[in-house]
Amino acid sequence: MRQLGSPHLHFSSVGSTNDHARELAAAGAPHGTLVSADHQSSGRGRQGREWTAPPGSSLLISLLLRNPPELLPLVAAVSVAEVCGPDARIKWPNDILLASDESPRGKLAGILCEARPQANWAVVGVGLNAALDLELLPSELRGRAATLGLRSDQRAPLTELLLATLEQNLSLPNDEILALWQQRDALIGEQISWSVGELSESGTALGVSAEGALVVRRADGLELELSAGEVHLTAAAD
Repeated sequence: MRQLGSPHLHFSSVGSTNDHARELAAAGAPHGTLVSADHQSSGRGRQGREWTAPPGSSLLISLLLRNPPELLPLVAAVSVAEVCGPDARIKWPNDILLASDESPRGKLAGILCEARPQANWAVVGVGLNAALDLELLPSELRGRAATLGLRSDQRAPLTELLLATLEQNLSLPNDEILALWQQRDALIGEQISWSVGELSESGTALGVSAEGALVVRRADGLELELSAGEVHLTAAAD
């Protein structure tokens, strides 16, 4: 019997599904609690970035997991990519990319995992352009976004599929999750840049480590592991 998705609280509009799910977690909500919305007025991604989408255009969910696995960000990304189809790719650490006519590396989804290790829970937030009409976006965003091109009423079955896929993948050993990630890794072998403090460095992405860090090789041959931060493809806009 599936545990994820019950209880389920749905809002026509909410500030942030992640914020609401975190409040529920702190109040003792059970494992598998799902918060979804048709629209977020204060949606956010990593590093406080704003996530905006017209009402009814996106899958907007946040899921509470108790006793989360150490590779939860990877499990979540692999699961989202799988439900988005065979052409979906993962850009470390949390973006799902899909080629479109407007962009060869359009952003299809973003994932925000917020953990409280001391309380042994985590919230997984997903914003997925399921039914987004790219023509309605400003031109500067249209060239960076992608969509599944579904109808708005197809978001609910997509949510069910994602929950089932996530539950299945949560039971997999780490080596299988890493293998699934590698099959969809958008960065491996690519030239990328990243920031260290106020300095910018560049090199080649080599994949992810057993702990989920991004392994990179600088031009001088030194290999590094990036456990956090932003990376950018230097060969193409991202």
